[in-house]
Amino acid sequence: MTGDPRPDRPGRPRVFIVDDHHLFRAGVRAELGDAVSVVGEADEVASAIELIGERLPDVVLLDVHLPGGGGRAVIDALHRDHPHVRFLALSVSDAPEDVIGVIRAGARGYVTKAISGPELLDAIGRVASGDAVFSPRLAGFVLDAFATLGGEEATPSVDPELDQLSGREREVLRLIARGYTYKEVARELAIATKTVETHVSAVLRKLQLSTRHQLTYWATERRLV
Repeated sequence: MTGDPRPDRPGRPRVFIVDDHHLFRAGVRAELGDAVSVVGEADEVASAIELIGERLPDVVLLDVHLPGGGGRAVIDALHRDHPHVRFLALSVSDAPEDVIGVIRAGARGYVTKAISGPELLDAIGRVASGDAVFSPRLAGFVLDAFATLGGEEATPSVDPELDQLSGREREVLRLIARGYTYKEVARELAIATKTVETHVSAVLRKLQLSTRHQLTYWATERRLV
């Protein structure tokens, strides 16, 4: 976790970045440039909660899957006491349960890491001003999900098989099911190829599957792809 030695820039959103990959955080900083004031970073839940509570940024760019409890845990810890801090989820995951989970916790938007620099700047500005922002392909099922709620708290669907998997295993599962090679998954998630192989082996074991074809079919049946 790091702070930012540069002073705040008047009139520009104060942004805090939470992601467990240093290179990704550095890339986001580079893309945002001087259009915002980056007031800090964190790579896991506990430090994110502490530093965001101290620095009170306008917008927190928040990954969904983090060491120590995930992005929703960060929102749950801060949203009630600091309602003016707005959260924008920025994740490789486009799974409905991830999106709905953080939105229900209080995030003002959800965009995927495929977003361009100018699009991310626009999203930050809109969230800072109070708008809700979603990547286009996510907006439809977000609206559908909340229409289904009918204004009441919904009970999340339970899938015992899916619940066995860690957040990282789910990310690897979705990319493998989309046809990514191990090297492509490693590059997308900024992890080692050997780590991808380990995750795939764990997923196959937990789901009692034996081939990538079966894995893809399993994920497609659950609309995870």
